[in-house]
Amino acid sequence: MTDHQPVRDLIDLTDSSNNLIFNMTREEARLRVASGRPDAVRAIEGHFALVGRQGTNVRMARTLAVPLRYFLAKQKDGPLLIVSHRIDGIATTLGEFGLSDQFHPSYTRMVPAHHVTEIALVGCPDPNPTHARYLSPRQASLPTDLDELGRLYIGALADEIAKWIRLLPDGEPIGACFSGGIDSGAAFLVTYHTLLRHGIGPSRLKAFTLDVDGDGQDLTQARSFLDALGLGLFLEPIEVPRDTIDFRETVRVVEDYKPLDVQAATMMLALCKGIRRRYPNWRHLIDGDGGDENLKDYPIHENPELTIRSVLNNRLLYHEGWGVDAVKHSLTYSGGLSRGCTRGFAPSNTLGFRCFSPFMALNVVDVAEAIPFIDLTGWTEERLYALKAEIVSRGVAAVTGLQMPRFEKRRFQHGAASGRVFAGLFPEGPQAYRRAFQAIYDN
Repeated sequence: MTDHQPVRDLIDLTDSSNNLIFNMTREEARLRVASGRPDAVRAIEGHFALVGRQGTNVRMARTLAVPLRYFLAKQKDGPLLIVSHRIDGIATTLGEFGLSDQFHPSYTRMVPAHHVTEIALVGCPDPNPTHARYLSPRQASLPTDLDELGRLYIGALADEIAKWIRLLPDGEPIGACFSGGIDSGAAFLVTYHTLLRHGIGPSRLKAFTLDVDGDGQDLTQARSFLDALGLGLFLEPIEVPRDTIDFRETVRVVEDYKPLDVQAATMMLALCKGIRRRYPNWRHLIDGDGGDENLKDYPIHENPELTIRSVLNNRLLYHEGWGVDAVKHSLTYSGGLSRGCTRGFAPSNTLGFRCFSPFMALNVVDVAEAIPFIDLTGWTEERLYALKAEIVSRGVAAVTGLQMPRFEKRRFQHGAASGRVFAGLFPEGPQAYRRAFQAIYDN
């Protein structure tokens, strides 16, 4: 007969200040996660990564914006469950308990976004976790009218930004990570409009644009965008020398090796470092990350695993990957943006910022998934790629009254908040990122 022992230890290393919860206290939100009820968790508004315990069950839940990992170790008198935003936090804690020999980064697990993950607190043998979905958007449930879609989508974005602004301390400055692209542009303009609508002076707002070695393409676009609207005074370039940028540092910060995410995170890290040097006490940033995933704006032909049918038929594919029940699902890393969120979270968090990504908010994702993509595109990639600019620009005009400038998308880089991937800046390639990742734990 197998001897089942209760787990005697649960160590929660998560930082509660990473939770931006708009409609209840953090404790109430934690109790909702502890209950295990998906509908109770869905009612939490904002960004969060929460751990709750009820009897012998530990339950964890997160939104797209905040990573959450866990590790179950063996002790003489029972297992030890460690929960953390980061892999290195788990490794350090295991060392403190004399359990370093059990650690390997591949043994960590990531809670998939939009699910309640439950672990029964019994050990020997360890039980598999279960995952209950708490976000279930109704696909293609909205009309095909582009003006109405824009109004609903950007209206949902504006609601989330207004909730976030109300949560900030009075007078606290706001920095927008800004490239002049569609998503960072919409986030900036809606923030600007929201401040005015609530009678708050917009002077607390800045648009930070990364400028590496005076290359200038992002800066030129950002300046053209704001000047076209008479808002050029909000632009603040952040100049960074190219020789200070090192992808190896980024790999250590994001604890990942996927090429586009490493490249985007490298730019985000450079931007955050530059802001921090100039403004030692700056805390709050907003970005446009998640907008590409919402409007399915990636070049499908560059990924041999995808077709337009797989992209349009699979709910939340770019947000969650193939899903927790799929063979391709990784336990160490969840899929899609659920994994890739570290490209923005880790660089900003490491430098002491709290970065808000409104496109990742549950209510915004809900609206995006309800867009009837198949009817609007007729299964045509070119029509799909043109759709985001149409919906977002119409929505910004409807919500703010501003006509948002539109520029040709540079498709070799995602994560608009992080600035441009400069030619020749990342010549090493994917295998170099993998080696850098492995070297962290070999040492």
